[in-house]
Amino acid sequence: MKPSPGDTIKIATTEATFEGILLQRPALFEPGFIVLKLDNGYNIGIEEKKIKKIETIKQYEMPIIKRKEFKHNPKLPTVAILSTGGTISSRIDYKTGGVIADYTADDFIQMCPELAEVANMKAKKVMGIMSEDLLPEDWKKMAEFIAEELNNKDIAGVVVTHGTDTMHYTAAALHFFLKNINKPVIITGSQRSIDRGSTDAFMNLICSVTAAARFDGAVVATCLHGSTNDDYCILNRGGRVRKMHTARRDAFQSIDELPLAKVFPGGSIEVINTAYKKRADVKVEVEGAFEKKIAIIEVFPGMDPGVINFYLDKGFKGIILNATALGHVPTVFPEYSLMDALQYAREKKVPVIVSSQTINGRVHPFVYTNLRKLSIERDCIFVEDMLPEVAYVKLGWVLAKTQDTKKVKELMLTNYIGEITERSDPRAYPFDHGIAKKH
Repeated sequence: MKPSPGDTIKIATTEATFEGILLQRPALFEPGFIVLKLDNGYNIGIEEKKIKKIETIKQYEMPIIKRKEFKHNPKLPTVAILSTGGTISSRIDYKTGGVIADYTADDFIQMCPELAEVANMKAKKVMGIMSEDLLPEDWKKMAEFIAEELNNKDIAGVVVTHGTDTMHYTAAALHFFLKNINKPVIITGSQRSIDRGSTDAFMNLICSVTAAARFDGAVVATCLHGSTNDDYCILNRGGRVRKMHTARRDAFQSIDELPLAKVFPGGSIEVINTAYKKRADVKVEVEGAFEKKIAIIEVFPGMDPGVINFYLDKGFKGIILNATALGHVPTVFPEYSLMDALQYAREKKVPVIVSSQTINGRVHPFVYTNLRKLSIERDCIFVEDMLPEVAYVKLGWVLAKTQDTKKVKELMLTNYIGEITERSDPRAYPFDHGIAKKH
């Protein structure tokens, strides 16, 4: 029988014998090779002309999750889990060798029965998208599902499972979109897919459900590993959090403020930062209108000022200048100065927001002469210590309300969700989670 992708096979070649799972040859691979996934997880290509014999050991069978019924425990709160996709929802597709967003919120409960010891679960799949492909309209869709659950008096809190790549964008967007938030909305994910033995998904889920059920804050927060070990998770406020590493379990860090709390898989919560709104009996509404025609432009040595003109001529309604340090951009040499392009933006009444690519710290409109030129002569809006990604989300939210430049400036400099701190907390740079015992 000719083996099919997903079958476990043994291949004898002129050089050695290999055993593993037959994968579908990617289109990018040159023909004449068979791709095999070995037990150690690595893929190898075997040249067909060297193969002496192929033996099928086991035919591929689609994994089946055995469903277990969990009885409602009246002594426990109820948490809604909404799945949206991402690595935490992903598994290896042994037919292609790739990773697909396949698992749903209900699957999480089946695979992690420990969740039933923390809270009763209400599971719903909202979408199944890797986070790099999410759009602002998806944020609105999520907000509408979340608001419905938050307004349900039987729900103690909401957990949203999400891809990590753009989780910090979503965390900020949901915080702006959800008006009068009354309970915790906890966004979680994983750096390693849930079907891997080294996955961080299960502890992240347990801690997130714990936070949704027991944390006393009415906030949007991310909840993922606080260290590279399986010892605790960290709650970071949406609007002050950023993914700071491509692969580490503790990739998500609060910027310029202390995290809200440590959450332990055993069920305890250690509050670190008390500056958050408490749970309240109010109705949540969704303000999800968003202006998408906004560009984030990175400032760098030798950049072409025409980049700004390009977006203005394309009809963009707002620009985020991710400037250097305190908000600097090239202003001296005519060929590279951004001043003419910024004047063009001013004439077109397109707001230009200045944030810093240093991530930590804040921009300032007056310290240096060229900063004064931007803020006074070109009306650029310096947004304190707001993160560039948050500035993008907030500007889209603001421009959906008004395009009057004076009103835009007023709203951009109004602190709604903690996106602007009155004073950057020196203990947060760099943050040592051990400080939780000293705060």
